[in-house]
Amino acid sequence: HEMDLDMITITVPYLGASPSDVEEGVVMRVEEAIAAVDGIKRLTSTAAEGAGMVIVEVEEYADSREVLDNIKAEVDRIITFPEETEKPITTEITTRYEVITIVLYGDVSEKTLKKLADQIRDDLTALENISQADIAGVRPYEISIEVSEKTLRRYGLSFDEISRAVGESSLDIPAGSVKTTGGEILVRTEGQKYYGPEFEKIIVLTRNDGTKIRLADIATVKDDFEDVDLYSRFDGKRAALVKVFRVGNQGALDVADTVKKYVEEGRIQA
Repeated sequence: HEMDLDMITITVPYLGASPSDVEEGVVMRVEEAIAAVDGIKRLTSTAAEGAGMVIVEVEEYADSREVLDNIKAEVDRIITFPEETEKPITTEITTRYEVITIVLYGDVSEKTLKKLADQIRDDLTALENISQADIAGVRPYEISIEVSEKTLRRYGLSFDEISRAVGESSLDIPAGSVKTTGGEILVRTEGQKYYGPEFEKIIVLTRNDGTKIRLADIATVKDDFEDVDLYSRFDGKRAALVKVFRVGNQGALDVADTVKKYVEEGRIQA
């Protein structure tokens, strides 16, 4: 079975430091440095006594070696680490094996397909023998926020201020997932925790008289997919894949049987 190389860890030893020092001196710096690297799906970090670790999940369409090299290059460039830190160690983790893949296909929209794939992944990972399943073949969700120069001028706002308001809003948006490109702010919402209407409520400006200007007042917010060249076909129809893995010492047969049983019980129309 194919072995998956799609987790990268960056560990930085920081001797004698408390978790909060590690968070500030190491973790945040690594996250900032690699935020713009292409092909990162999500970042998770831990700050412990004496060391910080950032775990990177790599997008399925990205080349994990290339992502690793780019991350290494960015991390090696950080010169603001505290003096007591040691050289960062960047490595790939290869502990999961693909066991079985469910293919969903049909004459449906990309959104419907992705929703169904998300549902199946969540169902499967809730089952006893399965701890990891991933979706492939469908593009990540993205919210695009369009603001015209004219509107910005009228409210005396800059593009960066709006981008910052989005990043600092009460929505839990990971660092590095807010991008600005020519007149547009793009927000990757992995797992689609949020939809357009929730972004429209974000307050971008509170005037002296207390009136609040929300994103909906000044921008067009669209729910869409990230503009990457990624789509799958099965029998000529649009498709999505749910790949199921065994992790560590889980048995491949147990995982496969659990998936087959799930499919046979017909909880999904596949």
